[in-house]
Amino acid sequence: MAALFVGLSAPLAHGGVAVNHFNLAARAIAPFPNPVPLRIMPLGASITWGQASSEGNGYRAELRYQLTSAGNVVNMVGSRQHGNMADSDVEGWPGFRIDQVHQKAREVVPQWKPNVFLINVGTNDAVQSRNISTAGERMEQMINDLYSMSPRATVLLSTLLLNRNPATERNVQSINQQFTSLIPKLRMAGRRIILVDMRSDQGPVDGDLFDETHPNDSGYRKMANIWYTGLFQASDLGFLQGAEAVPGVPDNGA
Repeated sequence: MAALFVGLSAPLAHGGVAVNHFNLAARAIAPFPNPVPLRIMPLGASITWGQASSEGNGYRAELRYQLTSAGNVVNMVGSRQHGNMADSDVEGWPGFRIDQVHQKAREVVPQWKPNVFLINVGTNDAVQSRNISTAGERMEQMINDLYSMSPRATVLLSTLLLNRNPATERNVQSINQQFTSLIPKLRMAGRRIILVDMRSDQGPVDGDLFDETHPNDSGYRKMANIWYTGLFQASDLGFLQGAEAVPGVPDNGA
């Protein structure tokens, strides 16, 4: 436990957002500082969907296991199901760009009112070289919409994974810079938001990719670890709030 809290008190990066250097094994068995039932919407495109993972679960099954092993109550929510895991709900749309995922969010978020959003989207914008210079603006619009639709939410915004295609990777780096600059701006506006850095020294590397874009199972496990780190930090900061009651939506998705 001591190693865990020393890690959390270490210097922060990205405008006050922790990088993922503290002990994974110690963290995985530690209860959250301020636990509430977690109604989590994984929101994004094919990586959120779990494409190229062997069982279709992507990062979600490993993350859910870590959360529940630490004593957290979890319900993954979304309009789709993918993978062989229990509680396989997800809002992942392969091939979609930021604005397209935003439109889907407008349709589904009011049905579940999550108190946690895990956002990884923008890779298709990079692959298609589509409106790269406005990626941050479009992400900011989507995040503000999410708070309007589910005011008790905390957002974890992921940087984009590395890409083996050099042209796409240049776009990825530009988008990541824009996402990083959003965090202090949104924090100043009172938003409960954490940047989770998939490009940190704990994130997927070239050997953790299945193809140019998608992680293999090892890469998805690393993603799960980083999401967990971000959620622990959100709890430590007091960001996590109980989800708004929605008829028919239980606390435990299993």
